[in-house]
Amino acid sequence: MLVSILRKLLTERRASLANLLLVCATRLDEQSFYSQSLLGRWLNNHPRYRRRIFFSNQQGLPGLFNAVIDQAQPQDILVFVHDDVWIEQSDFAAQLVTALRRFDLVGIAGNRRRVPGQTAWPFIPTPDNEFTWDFPNLSGAVLCESLRAPKLLDYGAAPAPCELLDGVLLAARSRVLQRGNVRFDEQFAFHFYDMDLCRQARANGLRLGTWPLRIFHASSGLFGSPSWHSGKERYLAKWKD
Repeated sequence: MLVSILRKLLTERRASLANLLLVCATRLDEQSFYSQSLLGRWLNNHPRYRRRIFFSNQQGLPGLFNAVIDQAQPQDILVFVHDDVWIEQSDFAAQLVTALRRFDLVGIAGNRRRVPGQTAWPFIPTPDNEFTWDFPNLSGAVLCESLRAPKLLDYGAAPAPCELLDGVLLAARSRVLQRGNVRFDEQFAFHFYDMDLCRQARANGLRLGTWPLRIFHASSGLFGSPSWHSGKERYLAKWKD
């Protein structure tokens, strides 16, 4: 009995790994990506993971990601991930398979609500335009600061249904995105493509949610940069609320 259970688990794990496709766009060339970036170095240690890496990239992310969605096989699990991510979860593929039984679009962190005028998943708008954390409506966690001695930034309990997800890692079954005609909007080159995708997904009736995956992220984002503000104006013009 125990042997048969273990064999079944091993078969399921191999199947989940075979269907997983990591998708990343990086400014680094191929050699630098695998020697310098966190994701590239992690992939060196996990050669069995399928990947589609766009090296030396200067293009907006949505066009690249949409091409992957359009070309994907129906059984593929697409994982859109930043190059400054290190995956600590030993059963990463199996966990995503489990997560995608409950949700259609999965992230490691998110917000269980969305309010009018919100322009970042963890923050709510204020009269003085300051970034105000939306606790206790946040969910998920991420490791940060130092890979050797990481600090856990705990937003709130996960798994949890969400309205918005952090774009550092987003996973979905390709057939769900294809069937719902959900794509990244190419007007959002490097900012707000994730917020917009979440809005589109919810408008199409998809279930969004966080899942407790151990992920280290080396960057806190570029909130407030000129390119971010430009994306914000386009986002608000599109969605109005």
